Amino acid sequence: MGTLATEHLLNIEDLDVAGINAVLDTARSFKEVNERAIKKLPTLRGRTIINLFLEPSTRTRTSFEIAAKRLSADAINMSPSASSTVKGESLVDTAKTLDAMDCDLLVIRHRYAGAPYIMSQNMRAHIINAGDGKHQHPTQALLDLFTIRERFGGFSGLKVGIVGDIAHSRVFGSLAPALRLLGADVTAIAPATLLPACPELLGANHCHKLDEILGELDVVYLLRIQKERIEQSPFPSLREYARLYGIDRGRLERMKRDAILMHPGPVNRGVELTSEAADTAANLLLYQVNAGVAIRMALMYLLLGGDRDGSLA
Repeated sequence: MGTLATEHLLNIEDLDVAGINAVLDTARSFKEVNERAIKKLPTLRGRTIINLFLEPSTRTRTSFEIAAKRLSADAINMSPSASSTVKGESLVDTAKTLDAMDCDLLVIRHRYAGAPYIMSQNMRAHIINAGDGKHQHPTQALLDLFTIRERFGGFSGLKVGIVGDIAHSRVFGSLAPALRLLGADVTAIAPATLLPACPELLGANHCHKLDEILGELDVVYLLRIQKERIEQSPFPSLREYARLYGIDRGRLERMKRDAILMHPGPVNRGVELTSEAADTAANLLLYQVNAGVAIRMALMYLLLGGDRDGSLA
């Protein structure tokens, strides 16, 4: 166990291959801890962690809270209604206010890209980006990498198809570069209206037809349509989208025998996955959720310098 070379996790690019592997290896130890009857460790006793979620979240927010409490940190959870941002306070003033309270680590989710960077420039605490606009979601990428590595043992040569709303996805923004860094072959699969204006800038392959590539993929990663970030419908109907890009029984049968389905959640049943496909993949989708707690424990542990009063033993 050791600490990370970075002070914050604002982007997945803050971690090199060694850093990613350090997080994944540490998370494996914490996953074993999470399987015990008594899951609490004194590792971060006396440390204060603030979860500032200014955008809705179930999985990410809850897993950060659980992670902090399992490491015995004092966890403070703030929502939009509990923050003075609803009164017009700027993000800089919020950062300076929280900094004056001497917290050790801040986790932030915000609708605007760059918000975690602003916090890092105005606070002494370590900052973790829990999702900023359409930009990045690095901890989601790390839990996805953990899930893939546990299943396949590594990444070299793996063919990963990321399907859906590429243009508006912060999940893609973190996962695709991390997969490429680790040696996987990444293809973005979406209608032209759900790809960025210059798809070649993705640094990944791209195609418009899922059925042309489905049988070659080791990982089929489905993205939710980001309706809250789209002003006009980029396709005629959800029904048509599901017909062309959703996973149903027929597409399940055409996937490679050892291929896996992944989804960051929440799943829109009948759009990305039929209920049958969602229930077939449920064990792995829930494994991703479970891995999220271990990954976030690992990041807190590594960013805060490991254990002073406790241990993983």
